[in-house]
Amino acid sequence: MVHTGKVPIAIVAHVYGKDACWVRAGIISGYLPIGIATRNGKQVTKISDMDSRKGRISYVVSPQKLYEDTGFEWNGEKTVRELLTQGKGKG
Repeated sequence: MVHTGKVPIAIVAHVYGKDACWVRAGIISGYLPIGIATRNGKQVTKISDMDSRKGRISYVVSPQKLYEDTGFEWNGEKTVRELLTQGKGKG
């Protein structure tokens, strides 16, 4: 059973073997169909809008969509260290 909630970007980056910037860019541009990015309640869909001077972007990663894309079952871990401690990580 897939956990409910928002998967932390650090966990997603670990699952894909990429860094967090790659994950954020993928969500914004749509090549990672696992969640959405918003700023002030509006969806962000352009990489050029990642400029931090425009304000903070919030990312919501769906555990179900992450599972469908990768087969990774998230169980509420908050950090990569916690994930590794449970024996689910790559490293």
